[in-house]
Amino acid sequence: MHVLTRPARQDDEPLLWHMLYYASHMYEEEGQAIETEAAKNNPGLQKYVQGWGREGDIGVVAVHLQDQRPLGAAWVRVLSEEKSMSSAVKERTPELAIAVLPAFVGQGIGTQLLQHLLAAARVVYPAVVLSVRTNNPARKLYERMGFRVVDSIVNRVGSASVVMLIEFDRMRS
Repeated sequence: MHVLTRPARQDDEPLLWHMLYYASHMYEEEGQAIETEAAKNNPGLQKYVQGWGREGDIGVVAVHLQDQRPLGAAWVRVLSEEKSMSSAVKERTPELAIAVLPAFVGQGIGTQLLQHLLAAARVVYPAVVLSVRTNNPARKLYERMGFRVVDSIVNRVGSASVVMLIEFDRMRS
């Protein structure tokens, strides 16, 4: 499915909270609250969206061609208050979050989001990092886009994830 992509704006913060709910797989957890509130109230996730629009935040939003409703978002942010998720990753490497609404998964929207986001991020950052659960099918997308596994970690819910990194070749930007 072809979508329009646009840069994420400061007023997209509510949308990013909603997408963070899906990006973090909170819908798989028992007893979760309404999507946006569940993500907003999770202390381990707040760092990804709270105060969106600060210097260095880069994001893209996918919107439906006809009615302009948001279908997904991808964004990177330097989590300066946090220690890097892995010793294999340099400090101040921005972390990526991405989600597509469940009804639209598998239609190429994630690929489009990542293409646009990585094109914007490579101008500002030397690399981008993400973590993904080992059994998440999106891992294949990340590998296709050039991310490589650099570490294994235990994620916030206690299961296995891998840390993936993409380093940009500044000479080709």
